[in-house]
Amino acid sequence: MSLLERLKSAQKDAMKAKDKLSLGAIRAVLAAVKQREIDEQITIDDAVVTAVLVKQVKQRRESLSQYNDAGRDDLAQKEASEIEVLETFLPKPLSESEIIALVESTITELDAKGMQDMGKVMGAIKSKAEGRADIGKISAIIKQKLTA
Repeated sequence: MSLLERLKSAQKDAMKAKDKLSLGAIRAVLAAVKQREIDEQITIDDAVVTAVLVKQVKQRRESLSQYNDAGRDDLAQKEASEIEVLETFLPKPLSESEIIALVESTITELDAKGMQDMGKVMGAIKSKAEGRADIGKISAIIKQKLTA
């Protein structure tokens, strides 16, 4: 079952269970996927849906941070709950050691010698780790490996 089909199935389940929180989060993702499909005139695959999910989770984390800073615990709790719902559809996150192994193998594969190859390495890793690891963390590890 594709990721899009899983989302649609979860939407139906949330409707039946009258779970407004999950339903709202899933509908937002499905709307963003549909918008991207229309805007870019592309066929939706799991990679596109994963990218949309990652973006939605990132937006909610930023909102969560802002709500916590403003003392709006009610809205912060809603965002945290929606993050939990959306993360169930994302692939299993990579561990620290898996990220390091991925970076090292990509550097070797591309024969990267220094910081001038940073963009090439990031581009190759980003597609492999999309939705599975924090890109900022990956970037820091690549810099560390390329300057060592």
